[in-house]
Amino acid sequence: MFDFSVPTPSGPIEFQVEPGTSLLFVGANGGGKTRLAVTIERELGASAHRISAHRVLTLNPAVPKINERFALSGLRTGAPGDTLHLPYRLGNRWQGNEAIALLNDYDFLVQTLFADQANTSLTTHKNARSNAAQPVADTKFEKLEAIWDRILPHRKLDISGDDIVACVTGTGIKYKAAEMSDGERAIFYLIGQTLAAAPSSLLILDEPELHIHRSIMSRLWDELEAARPDCAMVFISHDLEFAASREGQKFVIRDYNPATGWVIEAVPDNTGFSEETTTLILGSRKPVLFIEGQGESLDQAIYRACYPDWTIIPRGSCEEVVHAVTTMRANAALTRVTCAGMVDADAYDPTEISFLSNKGIAVLPVSEIENLFLLPSVVEAIAKNEGHSGVALEAKVSSVLGELFAHAAVPQNQAPIVMRYCRRRIDRTLKQIDFSAAKDVAALASDYATKTAGIDVITLAKKASESIEKSIAEKNAPELLKWYDNKGVLGIACKAKDTTKTYFEQWVVRALRNNTAPHLSNAIREVLPTLVAT
Repeated sequence: MFDFSVPTPSGPIEFQVEPGTSLLFVGANGGGKTRLAVTIERELGASAHRISAHRVLTLNPAVPKINERFALSGLRTGAPGDTLHLPYRLGNRWQGNEAIALLNDYDFLVQTLFADQANTSLTTHKNARSNAAQPVADTKFEKLEAIWDRILPHRKLDISGDDIVACVTGTGIKYKAAEMSDGERAIFYLIGQTLAAAPSSLLILDEPELHIHRSIMSRLWDELEAARPDCAMVFISHDLEFAASREGQKFVIRDYNPATGWVIEAVPDNTGFSEETTTLILGSRKPVLFIEGQGESLDQAIYRACYPDWTIIPRGSCEEVVHAVTTMRANAALTRVTCAGMVDADAYDPTEISFLSNKGIAVLPVSEIENLFLLPSVVEAIAKNEGHSGVALEAKVSSVLGELFAHAAVPQNQAPIVMRYCRRRIDRTLKQIDFSAAKDVAALASDYATKTAGIDVITLAKKASESIEKSIAEKNAPELLKWYDNKGVLGIACKAKDTTKTYFEQWVVRALRNNTAPHLSNAIREVLPTLVAT
């Protein structure tokens, strides 16, 4: 069992990690993650082996081959020697500064692996010569190759007595170890470090995800944890997806102050959110804003530019946004973090908007976030950014809005809008009906017929059509954009800039992220709702 404590403003927190298990800390940049790793290493002394996030990944098989004990001492303390001298670790391995030193121990790792190969092979050779019926032990290189093959089957390692070569599977193409990609060298390094760690030790991995593609991260650490059941592992990362993929105790680093220590919270179970989302919420230093969508770049750029003091979390549909806000506010484990929601207009009536507002959910002034770029004030801001003014500015805005009204007036364009509105209304009505009182099938059928009789599809369709037509007739773009959820309108908005839709989207994202078009940023902020975090 590995025991260590972490100082916090309210007193030290005690941690225990058993061999064969893992503990994970997740935190944002500047949260004191590396200093936490240093603290754990200091407290556990020789039983801990820390792999820094700041590490050199130069793989050099031509490094001089040395005594295995010397190599292991170099790997663990930075000072090659006949015994492990722990006091040397600070001055040699960490160059006197454990938190910021660049870890440069790849040569010691390679020397350790080659020395192990030589000694293990010699033992096997002697046993064969003496006809001793001893099992053949795998070298650490052989174990490394086996794990490598399962992680990277398209690349093979060819390791001899003094060289390491990589091969492209099935082609015969070979390249030197020094020419491996950053990811390949990182994988080789982490496998080697894990295999070379002292028996029954605690491995502390600072940012284990560096240089490694997410698609193989989980498999890699599954392999390494299985390879060293005698060891325990502490992962310290900012990658939420990696943390969610691992089994073990999980904690969020919320803050760090050198004088008082870390603010740390356990990631609770059964919050109603995925583990990744729960970790993101707990780690946020800002209130959380749940939005519709899947996190498309345009949506994210708008929300992050206009609500910079919020953590933006996409939740998919309107119902999922409502559920997320309600769940978070009702969950005792998450009450420290405040939140709000934002949903598309979708032709909500005043009663529905009031209902959503009471739940902490604001409603966009348009049916889809892309429609913001066709609101008159936003069109004008884009045109101003292009240098238009006076009569030319008025003409440009009038031209863009005129094309919007012409587009919406086409019956073939209106029909899908009306259909989607009717479907949404039917869906909302059905979701609000409670059939729990029915005791048998006949009662259920009767209840269903009674409660759905009020859904008049024809009347719904007529309301949508008349609202669209009225908006067009009155040249009321803001009202029309509450109804007109047509993805094609972004192609009209781009004409305010006289460019293509693809370039327009790219420009908007850059402009909002970098605030290079302040007219645009200000115009969008002015039409978006003011949020209240509770």
